[in-house]
Amino acid sequence: MEKLLEQIKKGTVWAFPGGVHPPQQKSLSNNAPIARLPLPEKLVLPLKQHIGASGKLIVEKNQHVLKGQPLTKPSANWSVPVHAPTSGTIIDITPMPSAHPSALPELSIIIEPDGKDTWCELSPLANPANASHDELVDVIHNAGISGMGGAGFPTYVKADIKQPIEFLIVNAVECEPYITADDTLMREHAAEIIKGIELMQQLLNPTLCIIGIEDNKPEAITAMTEAAKHNEHILIQTVPTVYPSGGEKQLIKLLTNREVPNGGIPADIGILVHNTGTLFAIQQAVYEGKPLIERVVTVTGNTIHNPGNVWALLGTEIKHLLDCQGFSPVPQQRVVMGGPMMGFTLPTVRIGVVKTTNCILAPDHKELAEPGPEKACIRCSACADACPASLLPQQLQWFAKSKEYDKLQEHNLFDCIECGACAYVCPSEIPLVQYYRVAKVEIKEQIAEKIKSDRAKERFDARKARLEQEQAERKNRHKRKPAPKSTEEQQKVADALARVKDKTSDGDNKSAVAAAIARAKAKKQGGELEPDNSEVAKERAARKEQARLYKEQKAQNNGDDEPVDDKKSAVAAAIARAKAKKAAQANEQAQSDDTESESPVATDDKKAAVAAAIARAKAKKAAQANEQAPSDDTVSESPVAADDKKAAVAAAIARAKARKAAQANEQAAADNTASELPDAADDKKAAVAAAIARAKAKKAAADNTASELPDAADDKKAAVAAAIARAKAKKAAQANELAKQSENAEPQGNDESSEGSQQTAQEKKKAAVAAAIARAKAKKQQKEGNDQS
Repeated sequence: MEKLLEQIKKGTVWAFPGGVHPPQQKSLSNNAPIARLPLPEKLVLPLKQHIGASGKLIVEKNQHVLKGQPLTKPSANWSVPVHAPTSGTIIDITPMPSAHPSALPELSIIIEPDGKDTWCELSPLANPANASHDELVDVIHNAGISGMGGAGFPTYVKADIKQPIEFLIVNAVECEPYITADDTLMREHAAEIIKGIELMQQLLNPTLCIIGIEDNKPEAITAMTEAAKHNEHILIQTVPTVYPSGGEKQLIKLLTNREVPNGGIPADIGILVHNTGTLFAIQQAVYEGKPLIERVVTVTGNTIHNPGNVWALLGTEIKHLLDCQGFSPVPQQRVVMGGPMMGFTLPTVRIGVVKTTNCILAPDHKELAEPGPEKACIRCSACADACPASLLPQQLQWFAKSKEYDKLQEHNLFDCIECGACAYVCPSEIPLVQYYRVAKVEIKEQIAEKIKSDRAKERFDARKARLEQEQAERKNRHKRKPAPKSTEEQQKVADALARVKDKTSDGDNKSAVAAAIARAKAKKQGGELEPDNSEVAKERAARKEQARLYKEQKAQNNGDDEPVDDKKSAVAAAIARAKAKKAAQANEQAQSDDTESESPVATDDKKAAVAAAIARAKAKKAAQANEQAPSDDTVSESPVAADDKKAAVAAAIARAKARKAAQANEQAAADNTASELPDAADDKKAAVAAAIARAKAKKAAADNTASELPDAADDKKAAVAAAIARAKAKKAAQANELAKQSENAEPQGNDESSEGSQQTAQEKKKAAVAAAIARAKAKKQQKEGNDQS
């Protein structure tokens, strides 16, 4: 550190990489003193003229304001107020074009001066040397001072920095061509600038203050040296004229041989940099109480008749400055805010002066020619050689055109100071800086969107956690923990439990009564007793064991190795009911087939429809009877009336009856079909058919008798089955009677031929045979029913 100080004090200057030497053109404007301009017709003051948040409005339309009166107040971090540059009336508060290449509208205050230029009450510090740190910072903050040589960083933030500062650097280089605002300010107000430096020394307490001035400003060097000779901690250092030596990082390298780390700030290496205009504004705020309402602006160019530096009120339109200095525009005139290297062309001259405006350049076509069309890069590497930040401008331009923002950040795009040296030396006239500016804006927007989405996700997660917590609290809100019992109460509960256990051995009923009495006593004594279900469990286990023994004994008596399961018997009964229903459906189908086959014989449509309806009704009634039989069997199989074996026997009986009914229906359908065949016309065939029917009926009866074993049912079930059989026989007889009547009906109509008469006689004979067979079947079924009963 001591060696570095010695080198600095000896005047050692270190070189930075890159740099160019454009024509200076400073002599146009630095030969005349700073001029005062008449009041403009109106002032357009944007609320935001610095980096950070804009202030909050504290005035309204049609309000009269005084010179120096605050129009906004700080509302957030990095927010500084804006003050009225002169007295007048606020005629409007509306968005106006901003001092930016895009000229996007920003909320602005429009003041119409009253011409009196009346100051508000000013409050300077009586003794700044004895003022506290916070008092000085508040004065700088309330005066609305921000950086006046670069991006407009709020000065109060730098003044209140907590990191230790070794070197305070005053940037008086002013390296860009044409601009002489700081040069003339140092010539005329060197003492005020030194006072501002001493105020910053009081706030930051640096080891050394270095004022860097280019060697092309001899008058400014002399004035500043004379003003600082009484302060041994201020050093005037002359630097060579190389563009961009006025860049913050480049000036630090020149004066201290230190480099600001990538993505860092000068304070990270113990250095702070201020502009001469900013220090002058600090002196004005502290010693005179004046806020920042004006600044020195260079108005120059070949189209200006009186180029020079003027005191411009903030908000003054550029047109007013040009007109006051004698502006003679040329066709396709360009007006640039800033210098020729880092400035930008204004879309309109109705834009107002802001805190960072240091130059208005109005060149002719020879002075600043229009850029030609962009050509292909020839990879000459001139841009890389000129870059003061040691970047790769050509590579950055390719990434910017293809919007590869990740690669741009990897190649340190944000280290670019937008000095324009690369574009100045490019033989292909590629506007490299414009690509970088657009890419920076888009990357910042992406970062802002990501931050916004991350915050939204955090809020969502926090809300979800809060709702879950509230839900859990609602569930547990009514759950009250019992108060802790005292030792005496716990002993009472233990004694009661012991008495209950002693009384449980007296018997089942006595134990239950004793347990209830014990619980009541325990509750009366203030204790809480858990219910004792041990006796109930024992009784349930005993009943289960008794039931199990009964089932085993029953199974042994019946000769079965395994007891019949109630569930299996219920399933068997359900299957029997399903089979009976299926048989009824088959019967109904057979009846419908008989009706269809007999329709040609009956010949009368109305009678056929009646016969079909009667057949369907009988079939439905038979189905209901079949369904009733299994239900009766199921009722008789209730757990109270019979044991498991009886249920199984009843299910077997129901299945046998269903099978028998299905066989009977099938036999009846076959007999009816056989009786209608033309080959059975004679008596012999009828006799044969009757014999076959009787044999089948006898076989069915034998099957029925075999299925109804003597040990298959008790007396009650036998009676029920007999009643059902009699009902079925009676229904079958009625059905046969009705069929006989329908078959014997004679057709009406006109007389037919002799051949039709013979056919009718044969049909009558067939009907007689079928009726006889049906009566025989009915009589046999009735006899079987009587035998069963």
